[in-house]
Amino acid sequence: MTVLGSTVAVGAVLGSVLTTEPVALAASTQQENPVAAPVRSVGPAAPQAPPVSTMVQSMIARQAVVPTTTPTPAKPVVAQAPAPAAKAPAPAPKPRAATKAEAPPASNPYAGESAYQVAEGIVPSGQFSCFDWIVTRESGWNVTASNPSSGAYGLGQALPGDKMASAGSDWQTNPATQIKWTLGYMDERYGSPCEAQSFWESHGWY
Repeated sequence: MTVLGSTVAVGAVLGSVLTTEPVALAASTQQENPVAAPVRSVGPAAPQAPPVSTMVQSMIARQAVVPTTTPTPAKPVVAQAPAPAAKAPAPAPKPRAATKAEAPPASNPYAGESAYQVAEGIVPSGQFSCFDWIVTRESGWNVTASNPSSGAYGLGQALPGDKMASAGSDWQTNPATQIKWTLGYMDERYGSPCEAQSFWESHGWY
């Protein structure tokens, strides 16, 4: 709107200049030359328009309003939070150590047999009668027989009873363990069950 108004005002000034300039020129000519020829029409003065248009253009240029553009404010830069550090992978579970398979308990080959029957399977047949003769007199084939006065224990009345632990940890209740120990004692001390019987018969003990 401001530019349009300025253009109208400049047009009015231009019209005023074009109207008054020939009149002023004629008047000055009459003063200098009273007898001069009458003033001609303003038509030939048209070529003087260019200087006027140059002046008008200058006025338009001075009054022209240069539009200014308002800079768009820059958007604030929002600092981004750093990405969380990746978690270290959980350590793989350690493989369990292979456990040794427990060996099944050894079967008792004498299960269900009496101490006498067990002895028949351990003592040599040629020495069994002598072995039976001593054990019958010492304990009566009672595995847990104990002498309260001496502390002797078991089928062969070992003194002390824990001597039979050398033949097995179950010496207190297992007839096979007691028989193996008693047979070994007779062989080591007397040479055989029959030699042990001979000593017993002459001394009343072995």
